Amino acid sequence: MRTGFALLLTLLITSLVNAQSNYWMQVDSVNGPGKSVATSFALNGNGYIVGGLTAQDFTRKMYSYSPSGDDWDDELSWGGETGSGQNRGSAISFVINEKAYVGLGQGNSALYYRDLWSYDPVTETWTQLADFEGSARHGAVAFANNDYGFVGTGQSAAGLEKDFYRFDPATNTWLQLNDFPGTARKFATACTMGAEAYLCTGDDGVLKNDIWQYLPATDTWVQKTSMPLAGRVGAVSWGIFPYLFVATGEDPNGQFLNDVWAYNFWLNNWYPKVPLPASGRTHATAFVVSNVAYLATGYNNGSYFDDCWAYFAELSSGEMDLPEISLFPNPAVDELRWDPTGEFQTLRIVNTNGEVLMETSAETGSVTVSELPPATYFAQFTNVHGKNSVTPFVKQ
Repeated sequence: MRTGFALLLTLLITSLVNAQSNYWMQVDSVNGPGKSVATSFALNGNGYIVGGLTAQDFTRKMYSYSPSGDDWDDELSWGGETGSGQNRGSAISFVINEKAYVGLGQGNSALYYRDLWSYDPVTETWTQLADFEGSARHGAVAFANNDYGFVGTGQSAAGLEKDFYRFDPATNTWLQLNDFPGTARKFATACTMGAEAYLCTGDDGVLKNDIWQYLPATDTWVQKTSMPLAGRVGAVSWGIFPYLFVATGEDPNGQFLNDVWAYNFWLNNWYPKVPLPASGRTHATAFVVSNVAYLATGYNNGSYFDDCWAYFAELSSGEMDLPEISLFPNPAVDELRWDPTGEFQTLRIVNTNGEVLMETSAETGSVTVSELPPATYFAQFTNVHGKNSVTPFVKQ
């Protein structure tokens, strides 16, 4: 038990997050051999990596990472003690109500799977659930929103897919949704950021750099500004509002990438961030615990990686059209005030899920916030030209 190191790491993480850094730090390597095409999730303050392809074979092993202890532990393998045959990679995973859901993929017994399993960390048990409603496949994407999981795209025996389905764990049932409106593809990357989900990149025969926002409440997709540079496959993504991050992957020239790009929610635009200070790679995996992202494993020219890196994002309002507005008092209790300049017409109060909680005139110089629950919010000021200034504030 590395108590001294764990304390030092906790203090360093706190310092970096409070400083709103843009910084990578190598942490403990993942247990077991290096691997690619593993899937991962965050649950109850820990990160988990499941399955994947090593230099020797597919695996069903699962490992958990404790950020406070900077340590990986062996966990019960996919399928439990009797889960022989579940070895696989290119699977999907999502988390709902403190349980993880893992399924699909390819492995030793089949090129395409459609089964779904839940993992309960309290009882440390795996339970097989209703099979995925669509065709068996690998290289699909998945994410969760509220009480549902969403799964779509990927490669099946029939070819590339673009269908999407919603899983309800309360009833153990699947519902087919509207198709993804982009091209059918495999090995895209998807995650949630705020109240919406985002799907980007992938391989439809040509490597893609497009990005699509999914609104679960209306089952609709909206195309956003594409990533800069060429398309990529095998990238990873994570969301920490107001940014969506996309990192690593392989480009059309076969180059293994270590770059990191951030999509700004407010501006619908992309900005380069500090690259991963390690070898470029494809088919890595990533998860987020307490607003710190962890990127691990992956493949590069015959090498399978077991390293893991923590990324401390800059969680301010980020790149803006216009400078931040000075808010006072901040933290606020009953009223939030600013000096009206006449430039801004509209004020929106937005929570960290990207939901607009109130909209009013910005010309008054104040707004009542007494009914907002204690939390961090963003004050979005917009002028007549549609330019934005966004300032975070705390409601006590």
